[in-house]
Amino acid sequence: MGRVHIIGTGGYQPGDPIDNDQIERLVGSLSPDVQEGISIQQRYWMIDPETGEHHESNTDMAYKATVRALETAGVEAGQLGLMIQSTGTPEYHLPACVNLLQERLGLERCATMELRSGGAGGVQGLDIARMMLERGDHEFALVVGSEAISPVMAPVFVGKDPNKIRMRDRLPLYMFGDGAGAFVLQATDSDQGGIIGSAQCAIGGTRKAGIHSIGGGTHAPIHEQLSRKRLVDLQVDVVGAGDFTPQMVVDSLADTLGRSGIAAESVDWCLIPEGNVGWMLDSLAEHGLLTDEWKAMEGKIFDNLAMTGACGSAAVPLFLDHAWRTGMIQPGQRVVLIGVEATKWIYAGVVVDWTAATPA
Repeated sequence: MGRVHIIGTGGYQPGDPIDNDQIERLVGSLSPDVQEGISIQQRYWMIDPETGEHHESNTDMAYKATVRALETAGVEAGQLGLMIQSTGTPEYHLPACVNLLQERLGLERCATMELRSGGAGGVQGLDIARMMLERGDHEFALVVGSEAISPVMAPVFVGKDPNKIRMRDRLPLYMFGDGAGAFVLQATDSDQGGIIGSAQCAIGGTRKAGIHSIGGGTHAPIHEQLSRKRLVDLQVDVVGAGDFTPQMVVDSLADTLGRSGIAAESVDWCLIPEGNVGWMLDSLAEHGLLTDEWKAMEGKIFDNLAMTGACGSAAVPLFLDHAWRTGMIQPGQRVVLIGVEATKWIYAGVVVDWTAATPA
């Protein structure tokens, strides 16, 4: 079997951009050094920021990103043999979002899989789909990363006095956004171009979770959960993320390059969400993590975090879609895609020799 190629991408974020001034009116301010360290200027929410009313759903966003990806790939939905979706914010525990998307696309029969994941999930799904296409199961596959994080955050501020919102509850509002991104993959007989290697690992198996979404599950009696202040509570360990995310990023880059058998110097572009933010670079230097691989990436790392917000599973496909459509990524270039998440400190990476022409 030949290589698997990314032949189309699509991205979607809902509504109008919400800037930091608007967030400050809703939940109060952050200290200047914390806000500068986050490096996020705007984000998009599927809810009304004043009332919390839902204007769209996770599936709505995934569908719109999918349609755009299929259009650029020149593939009909009926040609898809496999669909994989990653999300940490599904509409329901069951049925899975991927099957709601399948229904929206009108596909009676299709192999499907859903990953309950965060920032690493889009890349994990890409790697799994690639393996299934390489063994000849299907010709075309769709991989979607989507997140609807704003509904979880709405109870923090809707109807509340911003001055009485705790600082630890304010921070996620400045960080997170909603959206969806999609890849369309094709199996080919060619041994040139396409996905050439990958790596995945969870390196925090015994470490406390850095992002914890608590509520609505079976960890405690439902009647006890309903009596709490908020049914779903999004807890973010900012200090832990600052300490350990740089280690995750360095490990993921070295592992992905090593397992792919390529030199860091051969890479043209490297997508690492948060790879360019000030706190990350400072922390790498402080902890002695400026490895040879990282130094070789100088001037090559990109993301679109400042303009989208942190959007979990959607981040990598959204950022890649933006880079491809703006002409930054060109055929013949070697691109490393890395997703990381602080849930249980997971990373996933793939190396792609890019072949898709910039869409008109």
